[in-house]
Amino acid sequence: MKADFAILGAGALGSILGSHLKRAGHSVVMLARGRRAEQIRAAGLRITGLAEFTIPVETLSDPAQLSGARVLIVATKTPGTAEALASVRSASIEMAFSIQNGPLKDELLAAAFGQPRVLGALADTSGELLSDGAVLFTRNVNILLGELTGVQSQRAEQLAATLDAAGVRARAVTGVLSLEWSKFAAWVGLMALSVTTRAATWRYLTNPDSAHTLVRLVREIGQLMRAMNIALTDESVLPVATLCNATEAEALAAVAKVGREFELKAPQHRMSSLQDLEAGRPLEIHETLGYALQKAAGYQLELPLTGAFYHLIAALDQLGTRGDARALPSQAPVL
Repeated sequence: MKADFAILGAGALGSILGSHLKRAGHSVVMLARGRRAEQIRAAGLRITGLAEFTIPVETLSDPAQLSGARVLIVATKTPGTAEALASVRSASIEMAFSIQNGPLKDELLAAAFGQPRVLGALADTSGELLSDGAVLFTRNVNILLGELTGVQSQRAEQLAATLDAAGVRARAVTGVLSLEWSKFAAWVGLMALSVTTRAATWRYLTNPDSAHTLVRLVREIGQLMRAMNIALTDESVLPVATLCNATEAEALAAVAKVGREFELKAPQHRMSSLQDLEAGRPLEIHETLGYALQKAAGYQLELPLTGAFYHLIAALDQLGTRGDARALPSQAPVL
């Protein structure tokens, strides 16, 4: 089977992208398994919140049945990504990008398809997969696409324009690695506070104590970025460059400002990590915070607070709502 867009993973973001692209007239195939595949086959992709519509979409439970796609979008959780990509490695893929959390995704896509076919990407777009199979679309700010080499390209511009015209805001950028890593710095703080406080996003952003901890986490990832010679930017869900360079009082005020914006515009927003924890799904801890710690070790750099949260969240993953040992990172993710 061939399609304009093949989407590996039918969680919230994969479903949002697949449904909007299908509604815009593109051929789309969702690569999903188990109960999620059954839901889509029975009722289509159902979107609520910022958009309200339902649309049928072709779904494959065996990714090996995909013969080719103009664009592969990886939207699974990060555990088991290498194995998931191996299942579509024989398909003819013109371009691929991932909206997963953390910079590891680019390395895995390059290993699977070759770096020239890979675009960097990051999403300030959110949703929540509900128990009945519908997806609550909560945030539609931007999906940023760009060449890993940092140059401007026509293919990135055309792909971003296609997504944007379909209703999921997107634009092409240069310097995508700076943007990806700055988003990752913000994500580390947001993820850590979301699963430890179990609160809506705006609540821990506007709380002085949790905001203080978040700023310290962001600054540690900022130290790693400097060691890697990757520029920090404020163009992220949090103003990362400001948080790393300003005084602590100024940084806390900046976090509180973002929190008030979430309270006003997206009061229901919860990090996907919190959704995973409460649903008993494995957390993206080894492939994100663990990845940062491994990178830091290569530069003989210590990230003590990141390390402490890595072990704490790993314990939550093992002993929390699921009450059993977590799946090993080598196991395939739920698509």
